[in-house]
Amino acid sequence: MALNIISNYAANVAHRNLTASDTMATRSLAKLSSGTRVVSARDDAASMAIGARLNATTQALKTATVNVGQANSMLQIADGGMATIDDILVRMKTLSVQASSGNLSDTERGFLNDEFVQLRDEIDRIASSTNFNGIQLLGDGGDVALDFTDLAATGTGRGLVPVNGFDSIAITDNNYWATDADAPLAPDVTDNSFQVNINEIAGGQVIMTVTATIDGAVNRTQSIDVTDYAATGGTTAISAGENASINFDELGLTFAVNTNFSASIDFVIAGAAGANDFGTSTNFNGSGLDSSLGNVVTIAADNGQTLQETVDFQVGAGNTANDRLAIEFSAVDSATLGSGSGGTETSIADLGANAIDTAANAQAAVEVVTRAIDDLQRARANIGTYQNRLDFAGQNLASTQENTESARSTLLDLDVAAEMTSFTSKQILVQSGVAMLAQANQMPQNLLRLLQG
Repeated sequence: MALNIISNYAANVAHRNLTASDTMATRSLAKLSSGTRVVSARDDAASMAIGARLNATTQALKTATVNVGQANSMLQIADGGMATIDDILVRMKTLSVQASSGNLSDTERGFLNDEFVQLRDEIDRIASSTNFNGIQLLGDGGDVALDFTDLAATGTGRGLVPVNGFDSIAITDNNYWATDADAPLAPDVTDNSFQVNINEIAGGQVIMTVTATIDGAVNRTQSIDVTDYAATGGTTAISAGENASINFDELGLTFAVNTNFSASIDFVIAGAAGANDFGTSTNFNGSGLDSSLGNVVTIAADNGQTLQETVDFQVGAGNTANDRLAIEFSAVDSATLGSGSGGTETSIADLGANAIDTAANAQAAVEVVTRAIDDLQRARANIGTYQNRLDFAGQNLASTQENTESARSTLLDLDVAAEMTSFTSKQILVQSGVAMLAQANQMPQNLLRLLQG
């Protein structure tokens, strides 16, 4: 090889090989530090593409597993509610059997009937309030709104206002006021309303009566003695700045009243032949308000959540029907329980307010409650079926996730032992390259000896 001054071919060769060795060592170091065989697409574009899809699938399967857990939680809540309803139905059957016996008088049956009706209302309350994140599980959730505009519709003033003692009205039984028995012909609750009257009866006694109208027909009436609220001589008179609640529990209504309510009771008592009664007086308590035109409140709307026929849960990583599981829920409220699998039999709601007040009614109620227990068990068995199915879906997801992770690992994960061996080799090449480049840089020194000679 010729010796020259302008070029140092040996140094260039050593530098090129050193650069290549350093690049390979750097890439090997990147793989070792990241733990993956494919750091960038230049390493293996096909494996990177497949691995990315497998990784996305793995993460989706993890989320689907969470969905399965949430679905199981939802079903467990529904099953818990049904378990409580089952206990109630057992008690209701006990009451029915007891009331069927001839050794009881109508008075005792009345006591049993009161409990029976209250337990039936509790079934509706549980069915309405049992939900998961706002999704109804056992029945429709009532949430009705009141329409007070009709209180002033005639332009002569309202009656149920603070000046007459009424601060507010609250609905405590949404299910009752959301009743819409004439649906689907008239799917609307605006034909539900209640009327408030306060009347003086014999002996200066004052009775507050609320009459409920459902689907345009009078449905229930409840009266409460409010004589003791009178400002003059009343044992529970409401002082200035204080409030009281009058609860019409049979109708699902509560009235918040103020001190003016006590004054209103005095006004009613002072009337002759009912002239001052609320609902009759055209200038109630001197307020200038016509109570006869302002004592009816209409239900404006049913804003409640309805029981969905099915709730779809994503239990797969794709977007096909097989990746979703539709869970069906059955209503277990009083209007459904007892109606049988065909829904044509008498339900426990159809037994009415006098469900077991006579021996004959109680005997009929025994059959209805027995049928209601069967209806509940069908609905509960349906929940159990889906719980078992979800358990198997969860097991399949775990297995699929495991195998998908293994496939992704085969493509992308680094064999650390093999790569460490390769990295050691590249390190040696880098060190050798550095040494040889130093030697190559010394070769031009031979020219100096020629020139000095």
